[in-house]
Amino acid sequence: MTAAKKTEYPGAHLLVDVDWLETNRTSPDVVILDTRAKGYEAGHIPGASWFDVKAIKDNVSKSFVSEETFREILQHNGVSDGATIVVYDDGSGVLATRAFYVLEYFGKKDQVRLVNGGFTAWVGANKEISTETPIVRKGEVTVHADALLVMSKAEIQTEFPDRILLDVRSAEEYSGEDQRTNDKGGHIQGAIHKEWKDALAPVDEDGVVRFKDYATLREEFDAIGLQSGKTIVPYCQSNQRGAHSYFVLRLLGYTDIRPYEGSWDEWGNAEDTKVVRYIAKKIY
Repeated sequence: MTAAKKTEYPGAHLLVDVDWLETNRTSPDVVILDTRAKGYEAGHIPGASWFDVKAIKDNVSKSFVSEETFREILQHNGVSDGATIVVYDDGSGVLATRAFYVLEYFGKKDQVRLVNGGFTAWVGANKEISTETPIVRKGEVTVHADALLVMSKAEIQTEFPDRILLDVRSAEEYSGEDQRTNDKGGHIQGAIHKEWKDALAPVDEDGVVRFKDYATLREEFDAIGLQSGKTIVPYCQSNQRGAHSYFVLRLLGYTDIRPYEGSWDEWGNAEDTKVVRYIAKKIY
């Protein structure tokens, strides 16, 4: 293997830069989704539709919306079977990666691309910006939830020797010092910690935040004990940060990643769960 190949992300096809997007954005097979919470009307990548990330989670079940609801959302945004779906946010957040994960969960694995640096990188490169909402032709798409791309509370409570729990919240949340509004603070027993944003490189001179290079990311994940041959289960508070780590692990070539969709929102408020809590070097 050449040195050049060693430095490339194994999942490099999942990440595109703004030059690639500028070249391919008008292709009839490319659908661009702007996942930012705000700013779409003020300016967006030409041809992009606004994608409401909040709409793809059921607030009652605190899990995914139904297959039918998700299919309707995709079709409303012009997604058809076979399309390449490009998602972006500001580059330093978790909305685009959340959309990426849910799209893969619903059967679009390897069909989704994420823009490295997001809209900030697009603006920094002086690319064209639009304030017009595109006319979108309704798509025709099938969706199928993949049970092997998610982990439930019951499954986590079952013995699973080849599983690694990855807590991607802040160090204070992991220890229990920051309990937020949950009934319990701490982490799931056996979980290792790696905050989601550690995967991002420092902001550059144009204000753009991109992912760290492959060699750095791989070294950092190896250092905390992640093994490619095991099932990796990221979790956070609501699986937005966990979805970001899902994307990074996909980028690095891990093949069995199953985020805990309920995350601490469920685990930290359930009566039948146990937590490990460290505060002031004491174990409770």
